[in-house]
Amino acid sequence: MRTFHLINRYYFLTLIFIGVAFGACSKRTNIELKSPDSRKVLTVSPETEQGIVFSVNYDGQEVILPSVINLQSLDIDFSNPFSVVKTEKKSINDQWSTSIGERSSIPNHYNEVKIFLKSKTAQLNIIGRAYNEGVAFAYEIPEQEGLGEIKLDEELITYRFAQDHRVWSTPKREVGKLTAQGEYRPIPLSQLEEGCERPLLIEIADNKKIALAEARLVDYARLSYNSGKEGAMEIVSSLDGKIDDLNQDVVSGAVSGQRSKDAKVKAKLPIQSPWRVVMMAESHGKLLENNFLLENLNDPCALEDASWITPGKVLREGTLTTEGAYSAIDFVASHNMQYVHFDAGWYGNEMDDESDATTITLDPKRSKGPFDLENICQYAKSKGVKVMLYVNRRALEKQLDDLLPLFKKWGVAGIKYGFVRVGDYEATKWMHEAVKKTADHQMIVNVHDEYRPTGFSRTYPNLLTQEGIRGDEETVPNSHTLITMFTRSLAGASDNTVCYYNKRVKTMGSNASQLAKTVCIYSPLQFLYWYDSAPAAPMKDDALWGNTKHIGNEPELEFFDNVPTVWDETKVLVGKIGEIGVIARRKGRDWFIGCINGMDANKVDIDFGFLGEDVPYVCKIYSDDEQQPTRTKVRIDRKEVNKNSKITMQVKPNNGFVMHIQALEQPM
Repeated sequence: MRTFHLINRYYFLTLIFIGVAFGACSKRTNIELKSPDSRKVLTVSPETEQGIVFSVNYDGQEVILPSVINLQSLDIDFSNPFSVVKTEKKSINDQWSTSIGERSSIPNHYNEVKIFLKSKTAQLNIIGRAYNEGVAFAYEIPEQEGLGEIKLDEELITYRFAQDHRVWSTPKREVGKLTAQGEYRPIPLSQLEEGCERPLLIEIADNKKIALAEARLVDYARLSYNSGKEGAMEIVSSLDGKIDDLNQDVVSGAVSGQRSKDAKVKAKLPIQSPWRVVMMAESHGKLLENNFLLENLNDPCALEDASWITPGKVLREGTLTTEGAYSAIDFVASHNMQYVHFDAGWYGNEMDDESDATTITLDPKRSKGPFDLENICQYAKSKGVKVMLYVNRRALEKQLDDLLPLFKKWGVAGIKYGFVRVGDYEATKWMHEAVKKTADHQMIVNVHDEYRPTGFSRTYPNLLTQEGIRGDEETVPNSHTLITMFTRSLAGASDNTVCYYNKRVKTMGSNASQLAKTVCIYSPLQFLYWYDSAPAAPMKDDALWGNTKHIGNEPELEFFDNVPTVWDETKVLVGKIGEIGVIARRKGRDWFIGCINGMDANKVDIDFGFLGEDVPYVCKIYSDDEQQPTRTKVRIDRKEVNKNSKITMQVKPNNGFVMHIQALEQPM
């Protein structure tokens, strides 16, 4: 490896996003790239005194002013001026299909330019893509003379803006604090604090919303955001580094330790960075409808056969007893659910490094047993039900290669990864390699806690869902769920862990709005009744599980039985961040509409023009009604509708509703 004898010095590559007031350049080579609809334009000027210059234009407006990216490394000198060796352009207009998405057919239409650059001391390639849904860029570092690998110490991108726009930010990332599961708040971008999660929603104007995001993060360090220099309208992104002497809180999973001085990325050349993305749309709802942009920036499915991957609804079995397991399996089999999940405690204390996930050794604080897992798996198979197991990252990191064939032998269909390390290069690479290994054993994956997706499920669709969300375990009010819908959900599937009978539901919202979460928050694995047990299960009501109730027989539970977890089509009918959200999703010929309402009463006008087919439908409406004689206070109404119908719903504060719409006859 080439070594430069420098102290406290790095080489910098400067990328500038050209803005309205960009100064004169002594030399300009403009390479223009338009989105297929010509509404987004990426212009690259790579040969200027200022550096490599980009402009991003959305409907004639510069949404990001001149901005800079610095690559810091002791291995390669990027500081000398670059010249263009050649450019390659291509256009792609196709689509791909998925059985686990928010839509079954995904358009993949973009124009791309790859610019090959060379200076006296370095080679670098810049790749730009322009989609109708936004723009993205990545840098590629090819093999350099005498250098086969690189240590990248930092990547700092400064995004500059004309105004102090409102952004929707997660909390400051501090040692011992959670951010991906943190509470969002709207603030001026100048007040952004270190470690803001992506996607970062920025409100440019009433009719222009953008989100800074990351795609195809597989073997790199994670990107996060904070504010720029004081007084400037800037957002700066940086890479996460490793934490030495790592400690993890036994309750929240938050990590603490010293930030390592090691390089942020260590890799053999050539390497390509993840995509740095600017999602763009005229509204919050349209941004959400177009969130397939992140998947499009990932590689196609790597599995020759993905037919074994089963999405579905999940019941967590909390007693960790054979009796409880059998009752859960019976309930799941009779209610159009697909999985029973056994959570922490089945192999001992999950936070104890000595716990062995190759054994069934119950944590006495969780269960006294008995818990015959192999017979439970056999019984589940006889009922057409699949079994999932929780495993903490402590056991996964040590035992994954032993666990996968063992779990396969037992009959386990999926693993929920718990408290995984996220952010640094090594943790990111390990996690995605673990997903690949799990796919080799035909098991699905649910990653919990701080991990957020960047589209990898397109490549390995066995990664069905992940947390990275402030969900029902945190007793979030409807108003916060309505922020989550238009921020976190831009990244993809979110495991919200829906509650139903737990007392926190009244604090969060209502039972009808809980029903609506299965439509409004997309997840191919939907955990229902998170704190509740099957009717015949032994009672377990302790602090570990929080006000456990037995599932009842309220009439509206038919909606949970009928609602799918994956979709053919998605439309946002109403999207007011933090206030109200109405989403319609289609599976086959059935439509499902979910409404979650915030702190103020609202009137919702539903226009059924999206039905398309000129046939009658029956619409079942599930809404909150305190006059109902059930403990959940949900009313069911039935109406016939067609594509010309309109229904007005009056929704009280913190309430919601859902609709299930079925065609009454086949089309001619």
